[in-house]
Amino acid sequence: MTTALPAFARQAWRLLEPLHAVTYFSPEPLQAFKTAGYRGFWMGYFAGRAAPLGPVGPEIVHALFYNFTVDRVAKALPSAWEFAPPQAALTAREEGATAALRRQLGDLADSPSLAAAAELACRAAAAAPLEGRALFAANRALPEPTDPVARLWYAATLLREHRGDGHIAALLAAGVGGRESHVLQALANGTDRGIYTVSRDYDDQEWAGRHDALRSRGWAGDNGLTDTGAAVKHEIEARTDAAAASAYTVLTPEERDELLRLLRPLARAVIAAGEIPRVTPIGLDLGEAASPAR
Repeated sequence: MTTALPAFARQAWRLLEPLHAVTYFSPEPLQAFKTAGYRGFWMGYFAGRAAPLGPVGPEIVHALFYNFTVDRVAKALPSAWEFAPPQAALTAREEGATAALRRQLGDLADSPSLAAAAELACRAAAAAPLEGRALFAANRALPEPTDPVARLWYAATLLREHRGDGHIAALLAAGVGGRESHVLQALANGTDRGIYTVSRDYDDQEWAGRHDALRSRGWAGDNGLTDTGAAVKHEIEARTDAAAASAYTVLTPEERDELLRLLRPLARAVIAAGEIPRVTPIGLDLGEAASPAR
């Protein structure tokens, strides 16, 4: 059965995100960033993800990434470019992620099905609209790899950032700031607050303040969202899916179904490697992608 485009976009995200996320968690890219000269996880993270933008400083990255504190970004940028230029970060992330995926995928890495998935995903990424999507546009300006595994990672990265830019637009339209968005996410999904304490530098005072801000708008109670808050969250996600769907109009309904079919075993293999946290700050339960029902 053909899936409506917004629902398809959400399904594709669930399957593509693990292929991109190895960039941040698997040993090969982490070592590649270290070898390039970057010091510590966060310097490698910000250098790698921001590198398509050139040697930018913390203000631009803070604006585009949306959910980190500017102080956290400023600890890594622009000083990272004194250790190694953006091109070194680009090389490290592509080569490291490709090596990680090859190891995790095993025989699937050289299969015709992977090459076919890469082709379909690259077509979607190449056709996705650029307008209003600065981080996606910067990534799409990079050369497309020729190796099939690298092409799949490249397409997953582009489609992920395309969706992310659209999600930020939806949050802005709803009047939700980057820091508030994590509290909204945690209350909506019951996500352990500790995930954000560690990865996004929340202390008790800030978390309580953001929670109170949502409460004052009638969106949050003590332990979850109100009906109004849940409706706002649903609308944000619906707008995100609709904006992300614009990347896939170039594919026929049959090609979209085929892309999901091809991606499922690849995502399951990557998740089974156990290197990506099951629940991440973006609110996606990566374990769901491993379900044969999806």
